[in-house]
Amino acid sequence: MSTLIRPARRWRLIGRFTAALGVAGALTLTGLPGVGVDSAHAATTIKGQRCDEKWLKKQYDRTPSNSGFPAGADPYQQWAGNPKNYNFPLQGKAFDGLKPPTRAEAQKAQSKTVDQWKKQAAASGEPADKAMEIYARFLSTGRPVAEFNNWFDKIYIRNEINNHKGSAFEQRVVKDFNLIGPDWLCEVKVEVRDANGKVIATRKYDAYNQRLKEFNEFKSNGTHRADQLAADKIIARQPETKDHTFRLVGGKKVPKNTLDKLREFNDELSRERGKPNQVRIFERKYNGIPQTKPIRGYSRYDTWFSPDPKQGTRGPANDRIRDSAPTPEDARRQQGAARTIDTRGTLPRGGPGGIDFSTLELRYVGAPVLGKGMTYSMKADYVPDPDTNPGYGGEATMNLASDSFFTWLALTPDKFWVNLNPDEPDRIMDTAFASTDAGRVLLEADLQMKHDFYKAMDPKTDLGKQYWAALPKENGKPCMPGLRNWIEPKPAQVREQDGGIYILDAPLALKSTAQTTVTPGPGEPICTPDEAQTKAAQAVIDSMIVPAVEKTINTAPQYADLRRVYTSRVAAEWIRQQDAAKATDFRKIINTNDVKRWPLRAPNQNWDKNELFKKYRKIYTEGEFQYEIPAGGTTLIYIVGGVDFSKSPKRNISRTEFNVENPTLDQTTKTSMKADDTSYRDTDIAYLGAGVGGTGDTGGGGDAPSPSPSPTASTPGGGSTTPAPEPSASGGGQGKPTPPAHDPDGNLADTGAGLPVALIATLAATLAAVGGALVWWLRRRRTAAG
Repeated sequence: MSTLIRPARRWRLIGRFTAALGVAGALTLTGLPGVGVDSAHAATTIKGQRCDEKWLKKQYDRTPSNSGFPAGADPYQQWAGNPKNYNFPLQGKAFDGLKPPTRAEAQKAQSKTVDQWKKQAAASGEPADKAMEIYARFLSTGRPVAEFNNWFDKIYIRNEINNHKGSAFEQRVVKDFNLIGPDWLCEVKVEVRDANGKVIATRKYDAYNQRLKEFNEFKSNGTHRADQLAADKIIARQPETKDHTFRLVGGKKVPKNTLDKLREFNDELSRERGKPNQVRIFERKYNGIPQTKPIRGYSRYDTWFSPDPKQGTRGPANDRIRDSAPTPEDARRQQGAARTIDTRGTLPRGGPGGIDFSTLELRYVGAPVLGKGMTYSMKADYVPDPDTNPGYGGEATMNLASDSFFTWLALTPDKFWVNLNPDEPDRIMDTAFASTDAGRVLLEADLQMKHDFYKAMDPKTDLGKQYWAALPKENGKPCMPGLRNWIEPKPAQVREQDGGIYILDAPLALKSTAQTTVTPGPGEPICTPDEAQTKAAQAVIDSMIVPAVEKTINTAPQYADLRRVYTSRVAAEWIRQQDAAKATDFRKIINTNDVKRWPLRAPNQNWDKNELFKKYRKIYTEGEFQYEIPAGGTTLIYIVGGVDFSKSPKRNISRTEFNVENPTLDQTTKTSMKADDTSYRDTDIAYLGAGVGGTGDTGGGGDAPSPSPSPTASTPGGGSTTPAPEPSASGGGQGKPTPPAHDPDGNLADTGAGLPVALIATLAATLAAVGGALVWWLRRRRTAAG
């Protein structure tokens, strides 16, 4: 069925379309950039297929009262239920381990056409024939062989996702919101023609309600395209469609930039038409689960968190990491290219630059199983504005998290120490530990904490001014002892359940105590505090400076690597315990003191503990910070520092507390191992999972099919195709949809897991640092004022 709308008058183009290279043709542009603002007449044709016929393969006589989406005072409506899963086929991804074709493979691939290989692969079911089809398809593009991997990931798989994921999401929405009966048309095309009748653009909408005259766009990632919005603005002002409204249905949290643009469009139309809610946004969260069966020898496996490099891991976490650009410049280029081909909004939220990988941390590991490694899930923030400032550097942060995990497993506990003491240049840290990025991060965090501690004391700041005024005085001048400061873990929240462990929170604490050293610093001592002055000064430090710096350690980006290394440490210790109870694939690594597989990586491959110590000692002996304190015009120079993981208290919260404080986190974690875009509830936090053996690609995970819509179906071609009557004034328009039959409620099976006392005790013992434990010392010295 189709409806033809032909405006007889000239209309003004509102701006110009941006060029689109979409493979699915959601918006086709032909000649529009050359059309003048006042030069075109338009003829708009609305064509489409009934939604129930297209997606349910049946026809319903009427549109039910609960058909459609919620309508409220605010044009932005959110579904209150939990996320829902849907499946879509993606078997082509099983070939993501293919290397660029060799000369012989290229010759063989080109011996037949793409269609011939496609038919042969379908008939034989042999992966080798499918690989030849892929090679033949690539070679037909004329691209250099070196571009094969980029073509496969960015074009071949992206096209397959666009087609299958987009269709699966549309079908899911049609089912869940009863978009059935004669009112609803799907994949509606709206043509725009110039004065000569030539089509200059075609705008495709996923659904159109004939009764309400509403165009609907479905985006599984919740992001509207700029070129589609440009088309909407033109269509909204055409004489025959100026009474039509618009709606975006998002399967993820709608990004702020999309929300702002649509609200602006709504405000424009509402003012022009004198009616509210001309552009609506409806957000109903879904997770798309690709159905892929990995094939050894053809599928790609990564070494992250895999005890056996030949076995490898697969899953959404690895895919998002591999899709991350290494630099901000690369990320912006990649982001723009990805947007041009994402015609159906099937990219993960924010596209390839949607994840802030600087926040990436290991937050779940499953029970290790001999021969199968373990599953894992990473937590990270979404980027607020990925198109302007996309995320990048995923591989570097993932390497650090994974390498640190294995470093903590491989080295025996007697190697877990570092020591920055100006009196002991020959005892900085163990040589093996110094060859790893985990060791580097701890020692560098040492130096960073010194800077931040004394920035907090700066008398030019409000806090610093209050601090110096509160210190005890000697001869009218502030007096404080030498200090040893260090970082240690606060009690972390964990939940040992479902055979694995959730690391819910792993905060770090800053500690400080009075201490002196033999190595002299610059200048002369300002004072020699007695016991009472030392105690009073320490109280001021603990109440004012320590809390401020502790907050920095737990939130600031300069400590992100330290936090990342520590969560990996907690996970590694839990794996040690599991292996002690029953042999796992990690046994061949634990306590071997062999960390050659996880060395210092670029750009830190030449990092040297001794060079860092020299820098530290120079600061200690020559000074760095100079504060002019009002009392006597004294200039003070401070040297300080420390990180100490000698304690790592843990508290395994109860199942009830876990459910209350982290509702549906267990379900989110499980879904993250299968879906490439798993948000945690209504937050800006993503979970990315994977596992050995292809946990992330084995398929399944979709919710049970929705019950069939209630109206009686008729065979295609039968029944009424006339739109339902207009609603009465008291009817309120579209009805509220019936909630799904089942949504995950977050309840967890009782696994019988109690408090992990062994974990608490073991961490406290094995994390103990030998000797100075990253000691930094404070020296107070006086130089001539001015």
